[in-house]
Amino acid sequence: MASPVKIKNRKASFEFFLLEKFIAGIVLTGTEIKSLRGGKASINEAYCAFTGDELFVRNMHIAEYDFGTYNNHEPKRERKLLLTRRELRKLKSSLAEKGLTLIPTFLFINEKGLAKLEISLAKGKKLYDKRETLKQKDTKRDLERSGY
Repeated sequence: MASPVKIKNRKASFEFFLLEKFIAGIVLTGTEIKSLRGGKASINEAYCAFTGDELFVRNMHIAEYDFGTYNNHEPKRERKLLLTRRELRKLKSSLAEKGLTLIPTFLFINEKGLAKLEISLAKGKKLYDKRETLKQKDTKRDLERSGY
């Protein structure tokens, strides 16, 4: 049974050129995973950064669990991402390149019930690139409406 939890970062493809994708596990507490299963999370303002040799997602909002007591979690705390050592080295070396960043694009729960985060190596778009993206989206929509 596939989980209905599928949270997208809609602004990501508009603001950035997505170059390469990775699927990472996330270290969560008990109340965080319960809140996440309820679909109460947002990755729109989130980004990934290295601390030492470990990768963390920052500014990802997971709402406090409604039935959590004094041991409820902090909504915007740093959460460690789990990747292979090879992937971490590759990402760290490519982030040294100017203009590249790591952004979360998709948060989901897999078949085994584990929370996963799809992160993308991205390059920021300029204003004229964003206009071009909007233009392509409009022409695609017009073609679909006209039946071609």
